[in-house]
Amino acid sequence: MKVLIFGSRGLVGRSLSKTLNNSDFVTEVIQSTREDTNLEDKNSIINSINKNEPDYVVNCAAKVGGIYANNKYRVDFLMNNLKINLNLFDAVKEFNNVGVINLGSSCIYPLDAKNPIKEEYFMSGKLEPTNSPYAIGKIVGIELGKEISKQFGNNVINLMPTNLYGPFDNFSEMDSHVIPGMMYKMHKAKVNNSKIFKIWGTGKPLREFMYVDDLSNCIEFLIMKKPNIDLINVGSGKEISIYDLAILMKEVVGYTGEIKTDLNMPDGNPRKLLDSTIINKLGWTHSTNLKDGLIKTYDWFLKNI
Repeated sequence: MKVLIFGSRGLVGRSLSKTLNNSDFVTEVIQSTREDTNLEDKNSIINSINKNEPDYVVNCAAKVGGIYANNKYRVDFLMNNLKINLNLFDAVKEFNNVGVINLGSSCIYPLDAKNPIKEEYFMSGKLEPTNSPYAIGKIVGIELGKEISKQFGNNVINLMPTNLYGPFDNFSEMDSHVIPGMMYKMHKAKVNNSKIFKIWGTGKPLREFMYVDDLSNCIEFLIMKKPNIDLINVGSGKEISIYDLAILMKEVVGYTGEIKTDLNMPDGNPRKLLDSTIINKLGWTHSTNLKDGLIKTYDWFLKNI
């Protein structure tokens, strides 16, 4: 079993490369980067598939960011993710013996979707406004994957992970997802001995988080299992408020100041918990609890940032 990973230098790509290189089932892992494959060029992708002859392609490549970046760089998020998905699936359809695991995002689901969010809620309502361009880019990829599987025969699994975190994430002041952004800013507050740490919004929104290595283990599981299911959620099944996350982060980072809310910043979706019944019934469950995952992530952060 040969697996070609696009986006191998990102958060998921690095974790997946490590997991599959240690797999008893996968014999070869090809870690593709921007240097060898331009994902905005169909012919470049075709050349990469021809050269490496994979059994599976895993698409970990995407332009990603947190609530602030998604809302500020709306055109970039829509166009870049559309280009990646359009070219990837246009190329892959010429290799119907190659399976695809295409990573999406839980933001594809409607803003008012009932929680826990089931796969059947896909395209059933209005998107959350702050990240709708990114979501639309991902939705196009899901639809392409579904239809290419039907028309051309590729085994395509669109895998929708919950909010991910872990080593090699993007840790920054404004452009990060919740956990790496909060970790970066709280570490900075600790170093500067700041007395107050402000979290965005009210702190009330509920979020589900999953350590990135759990997702990689799920991808390995699906490559082995090869289910004929086009859309699958994957999450931890556990949720926490942003405020309680900040309290837990405070313990992990060792910050001693006070946590306050910043009502000038947005909350985003009030609640987002995925229903992972399908993947659980197939035989996979997550294994890393949030505190342990945060400790691992912060240990990596201290050594690498």
